[in-house]
Amino acid sequence: MYRLLHDRYPYAHCELDFETPLQLLVATILSAQTTDTGVNKVTPVLFARYPTAADYASADRAEMETIIKPTGFFRAKTESLIKLGAALVERFDGEVPGRLKDLVTLPGVGRKTANVVLGNAFGVPGITVDTHFARLVQRFGWTDETDPVAIEHAVGALFPRRDWTMLSHVLIFHGRRTCHARRPACGACPVARLCPAYGTGETDPAKAERLLKYELAPVVEVSRG
Repeated sequence: MYRLLHDRYPYAHCELDFETPLQLLVATILSAQTTDTGVNKVTPVLFARYPTAADYASADRAEMETIIKPTGFFRAKTESLIKLGAALVERFDGEVPGRLKDLVTLPGVGRKTANVVLGNAFGVPGITVDTHFARLVQRFGWTDETDPVAIEHAVGALFPRRDWTMLSHVLIFHGRRTCHARRPACGACPVARLCPAYGTGETDPAKAERLLKYELAPVVEVSRG
């Protein structure tokens, strides 16, 4: 199933725009309860205004809130970013640490955010269990775990560690584009014949095709044959 999905999304990648580990960490925190596209609209201004951890630590709260307001929950996110900056300055010389055990001690940073940063900014393999990933691995029958940490460990045991980051990207891409939460496009899915949840969504190929979002490679396998 992973091979087929990888063939569908060979270009899968982190959809948050960033250039440094700090930028990715901030963008990932902002992505809670909103879209990556929405985050990418505000981060150019945010990153220009606050290029270092020290800048976040000393930020004017009202100014930062105004910048990130479109991402939602802007007061709580501002609080997290100011505290994040202070923690990085006080404990890590202003640099984002490259270890999971250090990252998860930072304000606003859980395992999901830490794995995003590790996999995409440091090249350290990690599994990102967001809502799409969790939904798909359960539909695929890869695990019946519901706790994100348990899902991470269960799925991680099924794949070589080197594949974890790309596996996360591929499943998240598929969840956003094809295997939707409410109406998956089963009839236009490359793993339809292998999926125990086939039939949850639209099975007619033509109708399913219309449910697809974003660009997709040609569908090769849709039959359960």
